[in-house]
Formats: sequence, C-alpha cells, structure tokens
Amino acid sequence: MDPDAAGAPRICVIGVGSRFRRDDAAGWAVVARLGRPADRHLLPPGTQLHVCDGDPARLVAFWEGADLAVVADAARAVPARPGTVHRLRFGDGRPAGLPATTSSHGFGLADALGLAASLGRLPRRLVVYAIEAGDMSYGTGLSLPVAAAVRVVAAGIRRDLAAAAGARPGAVAGQPCRE
Repeated sequence: MDPDAAGAPRICVIGVGSRFRRDDAAGWAVVARLGRPADRHLLPPGTQLHVCDGDPARLVAFWEGADLAVVADAARAVPARPGTVHRLRFGDGRPAGLPATTSSHGFGLADALGLAASLGRLPRRLVVYAIEAGDMSYGTGLSLPVAAAVRVVAAGIRRDLAAAAGARPGAVAGQPCRE
C-alpha cells in the first residue's frame, strides 16, 4: 500500500492462471493490462497487482487484510461459451457456493475461499471475474474471444476500484458482463 494513501482502502487485484496454457493466462493478461502505464494511473493509489498460479495459500496471502480483493481467472463451464464473463461478489461474511463455472485449475477458487474462511483471512469484499476459456492446450496466446474478454474485465475492474476508492464508478467505459 502507498504510505501516502493513509486511510485509503487496501485494494489488490490478483490474476490467476498459467501463461503456458493459452486461455488459462486470461487472469495474468488482465493484470498485465491494468499494469500498463496507460492504465496504471487510472487505478486508486496503492492498488497492488499480483499474478498467481492458483495455489490457495498464495491467494490467501495476497488478499489477507484487503478491504477489496479482485480475482481474475479463466473458468471452465459446460457448455463452454469462450469469452463469456461472469462477475461474482462476496461481501462481509462467509461466501456462499460458487456457480457452475469452475476454475481451470485442478482445485478451485472455492478451495482458497474455504481455506481463508477457516483461517479468518477473507478480504472484507471479494469480486471474482471468471472468463470462460476455450483453448487450454499447451502454448501461449489467448483465443480471440478470451482476448476480447480481457479488455472487458480490465474495464470492469477499473470501475470496481474507482467505486471502492470513492471515485465516480461510471468514469471508466466498458462492456457489460453477466453477474
């Protein structure tokens, strides 16, 4: 957190995935986009950007003590609609179950949430952006629908962060996503 931002909410954005499994890199791509100089200045001061392979202990460590944690991850759904974005919100208290989309990893975000709840280390508020993946084969590069969704998610996160920091939430344009 920026020491000059005393009293500002502690905010972190975590991109989950693997950059070597094509669409599984969606979360990392979101964080990379937010970290670009053209976008970084649009984030509230002190916003922390992280990438993670999805290990529940690392996720908990990144969001512990946060007023707002935002997680971007690729998801699998049946039937798959690559590029479809789901936005899930969890407020004060223990989160309820996750919908039919699941993480693209062997375990899921639900495991990290369960661990954090058990340890009393949930962020005060958590927003999860799940981007439905199409191509999870080995290699690099996102499919076109997932690459387009990365832009949508980055814009949605900027709106969420602006609202959390008390800025005008509609100040950043973006496309709607499913909630």
